[in-house]
Amino acid sequence: MSQGLLSRRPAATGRAPMGWSRSARHGPGLRDRLARVDWILLAAVLAIVCLGTLLVASATRDSLSGLVPRHLVNIGIGLGLMITVWLIDHRMVRILAPVVYLASVVGLVLVLVMGSTVNGSKSWIDLGGFSAQPSEFAKLAVVIGMALVLAERTEGRWRGRVGSGDVFAMLLVAALPVVLIVLQPDLGTTLVLGATVFGVLAAAGTPRRWLGALVVGAVAAAVLAVALGVLEDYQVDRFLAFTDPDLDPRGAGYNVQQARIAIGNGGLFGQGLFDGSQTRAGFVPEQHTDFVFTVAGEELGLLGAGLLIALLGVVLWRALRIAVRTDDIFGRVAAAGIACWIGFQAFQNIGMCLGIMPVTGVPLPLVSYGGSSMFAVLLAIGLLQNIHGRTAATPAGRLALS
Repeated sequence: MSQGLLSRRPAATGRAPMGWSRSARHGPGLRDRLARVDWILLAAVLAIVCLGTLLVASATRDSLSGLVPRHLVNIGIGLGLMITVWLIDHRMVRILAPVVYLASVVGLVLVLVMGSTVNGSKSWIDLGGFSAQPSEFAKLAVVIGMALVLAERTEGRWRGRVGSGDVFAMLLVAALPVVLIVLQPDLGTTLVLGATVFGVLAAAGTPRRWLGALVVGAVAAAVLAVALGVLEDYQVDRFLAFTDPDLDPRGAGYNVQQARIAIGNGGLFGQGLFDGSQTRAGFVPEQHTDFVFTVAGEELGLLGAGLLIALLGVVLWRALRIAVRTDDIFGRVAAAGIACWIGFQAFQNIGMCLGIMPVTGVPLPLVSYGGSSMFAVLLAIGLLQNIHGRTAATPAGRLALS
C-alpha cells in the first residue's frame, strides 16, 4: 500500500490546536502574517513573473505590442488575488472551496453552451472585452475539491490510510470537470488534470492497486477517444507529428521544428534579449503563449532557459515542503496537488518546445501571456502561502520551519 504524504502525522481536526496563541485563534495581525510568509516561494514567483514579462514583450514587440500592458494588468490582478487568498482565514478557505468548485463546473458548462472556439477548442467565454478560460480555474477547483472531500471524510477518524470509498469520492469530484473539458475538446488541460489527479491520489496514500488501475484506465480511455473520434483531426495529427516530426513538416510538425530551431539558435548564452532571429522574424507560432519558452532558449541561451527552469523548480520545492510540514489534511493534499499541477504543466509546455512531448497547447505557468492562467496559478500560490502561514502559527510548525 502506498503511504503518501498523509501517513506522516495524524489528521488535524477543524478545531484550533492546543498551544495556539490568542492572536492565532482570533486572527493574526499583518506583522504576524508577514513573519509567516514563505519568502523564498514569493521571490521565485516574482522572479518568474518578471522574466516572463520580458519574454512576452520580446515575442510581441513587432506585431502584438498592445498585449504587454494587458499582460501587466493581468499580473496586477493575479497578485491581488494571491494576496487575498493569503490573508483570509484558513477556515474560510475550506468554506469557499465548494463554491469555487461549483463555479468552475458552471463555467465549463457555459463554455459548451455559449463559448467561442479558439485554435480548434471551444474553451473560451467572451465577456464584453474580456475573455475567460474556465478550464484554467478547473485545475485549482479539482485540487481543492479532492482535498476537501478527503479531509471531510478522514478528519476525526484517522486510520492511517486511504480507503476505497475515499478514493472513489475523490475521483467522483474530479470526473465531472474532466468530462466537461474532454467535450470541448481541450486535450492539454485534460492531460494536466489527469496527472494532477494521479499526483493527489498518490500523495494521499492511495493503495497501489488503485493507482495501477487508473493508469490502465487512462490508456484505455485514450485509445477509445481516438477510436470514437472524440479528438479533432488536428489533435490526432499533432500526436502523429510527435512520433515522427518529419511526417508533416509544413503542417502539424511545423511548430515543433521551428521551436527547436529557435532554441538551438540560442547556444549557451543566447542571441540577446529582443534580438532573437527566429523570434523577430515570427517563425514560431503562438510564441507569446504556448511557445514562450522558445524566446528564453533563443535569446537567453541555455543559461537563461536553465535559470527559468530552476526558478520553477524552486516553486515546486517550496510547495512540496509546505505539503510535508503541515499537519492539516486539506492543506497537505492541496499543496501536493498544486505542486503536481504546476510541475506537470511546466514539463508539458517545455517538453513540447523541445520536441519530447506532443503539442497540446498549454501555457507555461507564470510566464505565458493569458489572464486566466495567470489568475489561477497566482490563486494557487496564495493558497500555498495561506497553508504555510497556518503551519508556522503552531508551536510545532514554528519549530519545524526554523
